[in-house]
Amino acid sequence: MSLHGGQAVEAEAEPHIVDTARVLGRMTDAVAVRAYETAGSWAAAREDSLLTTFARHCPKPVINVGSARRDPCQALGDSLTLQEQFGEVEGKRFVLTWAWHPRALPTAVPVSAALAAAGLGMEIVIARPEGYELDPEDTALIRKTAQEMGGEFVHISDDPDDALVGADAVYVASWGSVKLFGKTEQEQETRSGLRDWRLTPSRLRSTRGGKGIVMHAFPYLRDVEIDDKVLESPNAVVVEQAENRLHAERAILLELMGTSRS
Repeated sequence: MSLHGGQAVEAEAEPHIVDTARVLGRMTDAVAVRAYETAGSWAAAREDSLLTTFARHCPKPVINVGSARRDPCQALGDSLTLQEQFGEVEGKRFVLTWAWHPRALPTAVPVSAALAAAGLGMEIVIARPEGYELDPEDTALIRKTAQEMGGEFVHISDDPDDALVGADAVYVASWGSVKLFGKTEQEQETRSGLRDWRLTPSRLRSTRGGKGIVMHAFPYLRDVEIDDKVLESPNAVVVEQAENRLHAERAILLELMGTSRS
């Protein structure tokens, strides 16, 4: 199910979420929830109040399939993809690069992807235009995780060409400006001049040996976020990545509910 709010959960809205959580908890063995704010302040949205309120009142396991700050199911699928592609992942360079998109999307996918790579001991590089920095707390957690797992937080770049040099894996993602969260018109104006932020064949050639794998949390916009030629190249593992989210979520359900239920 999806829950979208214009601002953090208000007192008058909470009973609706509480009742829904209680009822679904009587009808299901687990509930998958996608919930994030679309307006208001980032200070409020970053708390993921819709999701946490639902989880607090649902008597059955609640699976986060996308909030303002985290997408753990995507992260597990991404981890599986990286391990399948490289085998030995530690020390490989993972570049998370921002891409233009007509809408301001949540930071959940890029942050979760970077945390997944950091958790595997990879070198982390983040490329984004000025003004599109991730939440400072999330950036600090990515850095800390990489260091603890034997990897390295290499640097943050505002140059998409420089950032891709030597990449083993390129993760293309779009996200909205945290600084301009809820300021739709201003955010749209800011991103309007950033259409050049997309993965092209020439940029792909600067990856390690020109063979860096290309990842994206499906669906993607062809020739907008990633050039069609890149998506049709042997470098792209986006289909495998999409399949692996299925396997990750099946594993989650088995872990939560076991194998005895019919």
